[in-house]
Amino acid sequence: MLHWLRSMVAPLAAASAVLGMATAALANCFPIARAPASVVPVAFQPAAAPDQGEVRLSFLGHSSFLIVTPQGATAVTDYNGTIRASITPDIVTMNNAHSTHYTDFVEPGVKHILRGWGQDGGVTEHDITERDLRVRNVPTNVREFGGTRYNGNSIFVFEVADLCIAHLGHLHHTLTDVHLGELGYIDVLLVPADGSYTMAQELMVEVIRQIGPTLVVPMHYFSSHTLGRFIELIEDSYQPIFSETPTVTLSSLKLPYHKILVLPGS
Repeated sequence: MLHWLRSMVAPLAAASAVLGMATAALANCFPIARAPASVVPVAFQPAAAPDQGEVRLSFLGHSSFLIVTPQGATAVTDYNGTIRASITPDIVTMNNAHSTHYTDFVEPGVKHILRGWGQDGGVTEHDITERDLRVRNVPTNVREFGGTRYNGNSIFVFEVADLCIAHLGHLHHTLTDVHLGELGYIDVLLVPADGSYTMAQELMVEVIRQIGPTLVVPMHYFSSHTLGRFIELIEDSYQPIFSETPTVTLSSLKLPYHKILVLPGS
């Protein structure tokens, strides 16, 4: 059973509705998702697209999610050789050149392959649009034995249906003002919560506070104990809600405010 936040936010909801009518299908990472909470678990049907104004988010496992837009555009995050969606996505993102976060063997039919690292320390830049989905990246660095691999990871931002969804990937450090400026306002933040392979949970909580998203979705946590500790560190600001299914539909006008949404899987 999900518990919904009921608060006096009618003026903000009205403002969000006005903005929603005035903007195009793509989001602009502005703080528009401030209405009463609502998450509706659904049984994913590959042939069906979400309703207008809704985004379907499915947790596939580890750090991979399937995003489905109202116009039927699809993207899989941290696409790798072991975790795949039941459909071939239009877009795949790979945040980090790590065996469980990327693959060189991409299935036929994928239109856009977005790798989050540059060659020989160079910067990779992506900004593509597929139907009503815009995907762009913000490069970050990766901690390695003996030093730092610069621009070795990317935070990918998915802009659709007046929502900005950011996937932190294999983030290894807190963010600078430049990173935050490039991200813009983030509604939904997909966060690695393992506390070791990326960085300490306390530092990841600091990143969440830096970004200030409306909704946090944990991933990459491997065990219920690790997830529980992560929730304890942040539940003073973000209360947990639990979905019975790994797939939910999200809307900018019905987004849980300052919640941690836990989807089944790890």
